[in-house]
Amino acid sequence: MSENPIRDEMLDHYWQHGYVVAPGLIEGDDLVRWLDRLADIVDGRVEPSKGMLIMRDVMVAKGAVAPGTPMEAVAKIQDYENDPVLDSYTTHTRILDCVERFVGHDVQTIHTMLINKPPNVDGRHPLHQDLLYFPFRPADRIVASWTALERVTKENGCLVVVPGSHRGDLLPHENPDFEYLNGGYFGARDVADVMEQRVHLEMEPGDTVFFHPILLHGSGRNRTQGFRRAISAHYTALDVEWAWATPETFQRRNYRIVRGDRAGERWEGPVRNTGKINPLQYIPFVKPGDDETGSEG
Repeated sequence: MSENPIRDEMLDHYWQHGYVVAPGLIEGDDLVRWLDRLADIVDGRVEPSKGMLIMRDVMVAKGAVAPGTPMEAVAKIQDYENDPVLDSYTTHTRILDCVERFVGHDVQTIHTMLINKPPNVDGRHPLHQDLLYFPFRPADRIVASWTALERVTKENGCLVVVPGSHRGDLLPHENPDFEYLNGGYFGARDVADVMEQRVHLEMEPGDTVFFHPILLHGSGRNRTQGFRRAISAHYTALDVEWAWATPETFQRRNYRIVRGDRAGERWEGPVRNTGKINPLQYIPFVKPGDDETGSEG
């Protein structure tokens, strides 16, 4: 058996700092295949799969920017798990080998996303914590993978992280005072004092960062005339609990087990009977129709 890409010292770095980068984890052929699939979907050569959300950037949706191509209009693709090409990322052996090191052998996937970040738009995502979006607890049994599909730099809006912030609590979030803000791009409140602690994660194609769901992270503007594209998924162990009170504004998804003895099944784990978390304590309420990003799919 080959050595796991996440060596012991990398695992220690993850638990100490809340993230770790695995350089060159994914090879170029896979990256090209996923980029080509993105282009096929955006340009209309392939129909979006069931449940897929193709989200236009808010500046395009509001007419502040006229995109030169269809690709320049798209901020991200979300929920690609029914697309057989893009979903090969979610189930990629090297990704799952790494995920096992953080959450154990039995793994489910809970979220998928391909971020496009085109030129000529704001596109910032303020510092936030991904646990905000997920009903599962404990947080230590959740991990994100994020793979650069092309070179990411400070200039084109690479990820920034606040090392060690995963040891804190889930913070209340809000819509920051940006002139243009994509729907769902919430920012954690009262984090001005940690801004100087940010680390910019410049990455080469195929480099993959794994990070904890309470880690404060975000990304800046793309100040180039190219794109900044990455593909991402979130995973949990199977022994997590559903902890949300589940108001009507939040729908329960079908969560897939992708590794372990139950691979191929759907997760049907325990739901807390007491002490349920109301996610609206942490996230601004958004009424239907308030999102002006022009989401499609």
